[in-house]
Amino acid sequence: MRLTLEVWRQAGPRAPGAMTRYDVADVNADMSFLELLDLLNERLGAEGVEPVAFEHDCREGICGSCGMMINGQAHGPRRGTAACQLHLREFHDGQVVTVEPWRAAAFGVVRDLVVDRSALDRIVESGGYVSVNTGAAPDANLIAVPKAVADAAFDAAACIGCGACVAACPNSAAQLFTAAKVAHLNLLPQGQPERFSRVEAMVDTMEEYFGSCTNHGECEPACPKSISIDYIALMNRDYVKAKVANRRLSARR
Repeated sequence: MRLTLEVWRQAGPRAPGAMTRYDVADVNADMSFLELLDLLNERLGAEGVEPVAFEHDCREGICGSCGMMINGQAHGPRRGTAACQLHLREFHDGQVVTVEPWRAAAFGVVRDLVVDRSALDRIVESGGYVSVNTGAAPDANLIAVPKAVADAAFDAAACIGCGACVAACPNSAAQLFTAAKVAHLNLLPQGQPERFSRVEAMVDTMEEYFGSCTNHGECEPACPKSISIDYIALMNRDYVKAKVANRRLSARR
């Protein structure tokens, strides 16, 4: 199997970038997309050419670091799949495949396919925690959590912070990421003390870096964990409540 890769090459944040074409032969259809890039880099290294820089870590669809646009789609053509889990059987022999970094103002290109996603970290830092007492672990059933609530919180917690939702959104909005991070804490009893301060802080921080959601719905199909856009509605509801509740608290002080 042979593939032709059109890869974005950029030496640094301020350096000019351009698409570069590479022909990769003897490709196995069972290889992952990252293994294809590994193969390409081995050949570039042997030729004395600078390898293509890309992020990776676990290669099991957990860490979220392998984000890239493949043929104009976040993580490639297969839904619910990170780039590290995308296999080359999704492509046909002789196909031209374009590979680009995330395209969003908040995600500056560091080098080649590597982008700076620290803006997502700042959203979590602004309120993504719970205040709980340390000590011995409580009994499993000490805090009653309805199964539907636990399932919803678990689904939201599946977010791996890859940024695909931002890259796929025409507005470069981060609502799905933020909503998932808010929901998996706000839905549970342990998250109630900071519920309103959390959602207000995280949404306000998000709006400093990212565009606004206008319900295009591109984020859910691009998400490798298929997180529902319903969480955005839950976040918006809590944000409106937070503005009222936090204003009342401020007035009492």
